[in-house]
This record gives sequence, structure tokens and C-alpha cells, in this order.
Amino acid sequence: MKKFLVSGGAGLIGSHITERLLRDGHEVTVLDNLITGQRDNLTFCASHPHFTFLERDITEDCSDLYEGGWDYILHLASPASPVDYAMLPLETMRVGSVGTENMLEIARHSGARILFSSTSEVYGDPDVHPQKEDYNGNVSCTGTRSCYDEAKRYSEALMCTYHRVYKVDIRIARIFNTYGPRNRENDGRVVPNFMLQVLQGQPLTVFGTGKQTRSFCYVGDMVEGLLSLLFSDVTGPVNLGNPAEFTILELAELLQELGGIELPVTFEPLPHEDDPRRRCPDITRAKTLLGWEPKVHPREGMALTMEYYRERLASRSGE
Repeated sequence: MKKFLVSGGAGLIGSHITERLLRDGHEVTVLDNLITGQRDNLTFCASHPHFTFLERDITEDCSDLYEGGWDYILHLASPASPVDYAMLPLETMRVGSVGTENMLEIARHSGARILFSSTSEVYGDPDVHPQKEDYNGNVSCTGTRSCYDEAKRYSEALMCTYHRVYKVDIRIARIFNTYGPRNRENDGRVVPNFMLQVLQGQPLTVFGTGKQTRSFCYVGDMVEGLLSLLFSDVTGPVNLGNPAEFTILELAELLQELGGIELPVTFEPLPHEDDPRRRCPDITRAKTLLGWEPKVHPREGMALTMEYYRERLASRSGE
């Protein structure tokens, strides 16, 4: 049994990785201030004998955790959707600066290996397609998305600096769009937005032309990728995502098909002027060094996720 510390463990990826670690027989402590995470995401493990939940802000003093005897730290904490970091820009920057340093200090004092969940947003609105890890990005440091983009870029730099100066054992994952059950309904991302509109028979809201592309990775595949990186000898950064590329309009069509309904589409202006036009990972490094690639086809993953939202809506209407 190994001892894990997971920041942001009440979020989408954090809760699924916590579930997997507990199922594998490990001890897990989750840190989350619930600013965007949901306590409901952890109801499955609330009474588990090897699970501990600490509701706390990792931008505050964490020195009491230095002697926790951690083997591994997964630093997943941060607002992660444009809606969230538009509402919480300073909190987003703090968790990506002070919060990352606090988690690194815990790793340094305890001798734990630490994995940081970076993001495809470090590539900004890319001029290179698909995006490889050696591409330095096309990022605005003054735009409305910069609080998130630059916080993640700073965190990567801080991780590497702690590795060079203190020999902290680090792993850096660059996560591309991830979806699945437990994705918060109102977080503003396109998958939950479209799914709820389909299930409620509402017009689909498309921002921009709908021709911008994204890649969507099922959360179960993402958990496998993160753990493969964590337990490997690869420092990173490593892109983790699904290289199957969809336009937003193609995603709208797929979800209408899965929902068995045809709906009108309304177009709205892009909420951010630096919204990326294309986003797709080159996962050659993950495939070569980790032996990892997504296994869940988008149609299968979207169907599983839609069923999750369908059940949530049904249970709510029955209350």
C-alpha cells in the first residue's frame, strides 16, 4: 500500500483517480477547498477506511503536511474551465503559483514524487498542429485567458526549477480536453453544455463559427495516462489526450444523434478573444515512452457520459 496526496481530488479527474487508487488498495488523502470541486464526487469513498478528505485551500500554509509520509503527490487543483477562471482569475493564479509551490514543498520535505496536471492551454492559440511537447506555444500574457494559461506555464517552470535545485522527483502531464461522468454541469465546457441542452430539448449554443476544433479524451483513459506517467521514469512534459479531432459543430451532431433528437443551433460570439482555433495533441511521446493511448472511442465515451447526465436529471425531477 502506497500513500497518496491528491490536491483537487473532488474534481472530475481527481475523483476518478482517487477511486482508482483506492480500488488498487492504496491510501488516499484528498485536499480540496470545493471552490469548483464537488463533495458529491467523492460520496463513493466517504466511508472507505483508507480515504481522508481535508477541506482546505492549498494556497494557505501546508507545512503540517510535510511529515505526512507521502509516496506520491498528484497536484490537480485549479479552476479548469473558461467560466471558472473568468469568475476566479486571482484564485486561479494563486493556485498555480503559491499552491504549486506549497505542493512542491510537501514533496521536497517528504521525499514524494509529484505529478503536476498542466494543460494544453500552455500552447495558447497554436500555430503548430497537432501540438508537440517541444512547441513553446502562442500565448497571450495579457488576454482574458492568461490567468489560467500563464499560471500553468509558471507552474511548469516552478516544477522544473524545484527539480534542478532540490532534486524533487517531478512528472508533468499536459492534459487536453477531458470529459466524463462527474463533469460539473454548469462549468461552461462544451460537452456538458451540449449534453444538457440535448437532454432538455433546448437549442444548442455554439460560440463562434463552430468550425474551431477540439479533441476529447474520456476520463477513464486520462486516469490511465496520468498513472502511467506517474509510475514511469519519464519526467515530461507529456501530452495526454485523444488525437481524434472534432469541430464543435461535429460534436453537436454526434450528441444529437446519441440523444435521438434534432435541435436548432444558435450562434453566439466567442466569449474570449484569444479562444484557440485548433487544439489537438500529438501523443507520440506518450505512446512511445509510456505505451499509452486512449482506448475509449468518443462515441462510446459520450454515450456513457450522456447516460450519467440523464440519470442526474431524472433523479432531480423525482425529488
